Amino acid sequence: MTAKTPFELMMEQAQEMARAVNPALSSFDPKGFEKLWPTMTRDAMEMWFGKGISKSGLDAKTRLLLTLAGLVMQGAQAQTPLRMTVRHALEAGATQEEIAETVAQMTMFAGIPATTRAMEMVREVLDDRKEGEA
Repeated sequence: MTAKTPFELMMEQAQEMARAVNPALSSFDPKGFEKLWPTMTRDAMEMWFGKGISKSGLDAKTRLLLTLAGLVMQGAQAQTPLRMTVRHALEAGATQEEIAETVAQMTMFAGIPATTRAMEMVREVLDDRKEGEA
């Protein structure tokens, strides 16, 4: 039996508390919640986050890659925002290689554990996307 990390222990305690308060919460899955939030269209992202802000500024794809870099720098702890940022970056025109390169670039600043964790989440998004296309 392997020892559990403090995070795993904290999550178990939170799940026990959720079951005590509302038994229906014991099966809550944040990934299921993510699926309720639609991926914005490329045009919508460009209007809200891209050239709509500044005609000569950064496009939505670049802004999303910068957002991804920032989430990795925070230790890749915000799983839902990170996965949603990857999903939106793909929709905004980022390639899988650009996303991987953005995460890899953060290794020097955020460290190997954070970038490894981020790449695992990137793979999840890419795998979900492949399943959706099949």
